[in-house]
Amino acid sequence: MLKFEEYLAQFTNTILLSEFLINILVAALLAVVVSWFYQRYGNAVSNRKRFADNFLPLALTTLLIITIVKSSIALSLGLVGALSIVRFRAAIKDPEELTYLFLVIGIGLATGANQPIMALVAIFTILFLVFVHKKINGQIRFKSEDAMYVNIHTDVEELEKITKLLTDKMSYVELKRLDTLDQGLDLSFICKADSIQQIQTVAQQLKGLSTNTQVSIIDQPDLIA
Repeated sequence: MLKFEEYLAQFTNTILLSEFLINILVAALLAVVVSWFYQRYGNAVSNRKRFADNFLPLALTTLLIITIVKSSIALSLGLVGALSIVRFRAAIKDPEELTYLFLVIGIGLATGANQPIMALVAIFTILFLVFVHKKINGQIRFKSEDAMYVNIHTDVEELEKITKLLTDKMSYVELKRLDTLDQGLDLSFICKADSIQQIQTVAQQLKGLSTNTQVSIIDQPDLIA
């Protein structure tokens, strides 16, 4: 018990509790803002909402680590040693995802270093510049998470014809896998549709390619390996 009291006294001597709480609130606020921005204006095809759910815990964890080790060289060296044995295996499917991860880590670093004002100014400035850049390039658009995985098993061997059928009706089409069969093709696409009617129309037209055509449509392309 005495050791804990000594540690608490040492902690409060180096880090004011009020400042620590302010940094946590600022980090949480900025992580939520970045999460909202990414979901609304991100261009990644994968489920942006699911990916953005990691932003808040990532920012707060980074803040906690930096807050603890910044006042101790021994702890800093220990952290370097501990992280040297950690291997991250998460698959980053889009460079944009990595960019936002670094942005969220930056929030944790700035607030952990007791620079909440700098974090606020920097993040809002960066997001504003990103917004302007997307606006200039015509990339500002917001769509609900309506992506889907479309698998087509058919005896038709005209890939161009199948792809054109999809691109004429869908707002986004990306070929993910192509397998050639003894007679025909097995195709996997990631697509986005603006309405249920579009999906129904595409499914009917695909089935109309031949009597041996099978169509499977699954939500959430981020589940695809």
